[in-house]
Amino acid sequence: MNDDEAEIRRLIGRFANAFDLKAWDALEACLTESLATDYSDLRGTPPEVMARRCFVEMRRAALERLQTHHLSGNYEITVDGGRGRCRTSMMIWRRDSEGRVLDTHCLYDFDVARSAVGWRIASITQRVLWSDGDWAIHSGIQKA
Repeated sequence: MNDDEAEIRRLIGRFANAFDLKAWDALEACLTESLATDYSDLRGTPPEVMARRCFVEMRRAALERLQTHHLSGNYEITVDGGRGRCRTSMMIWRRDSEGRVLDTHCLYDFDVARSAVGWRIASITQRVLWSDGDWAIHSGIQKA
């Protein structure tokens, strides 16, 4: 594994851990100023481009009352100069204060860009393999 691949793995780890720690500033630091997102499989919303602050605020509003645990692996990383791509498998556990759960098995495709301060996420696509549990606990989901 080269240095770029190792740094991209750490970036994806910081991204996932920031959700679980509710470390919203750390999450924002993982992202480019503007990013493309596609969470249509989970949320039922169309792909969009948004400012990183908007991305973080939407996740904070939807997830701050939930306990979460994001676990990623099976990294497939390619790097071409200052751009890269990382596909990773991810398992997301979610639980509310009443003990209701929503667990999602998914694949993420991250496009990353090298910046003056290291690699940052420029694009996120989530493809849901399946979910188990109560969709109602996640306020960011528009479909049932």
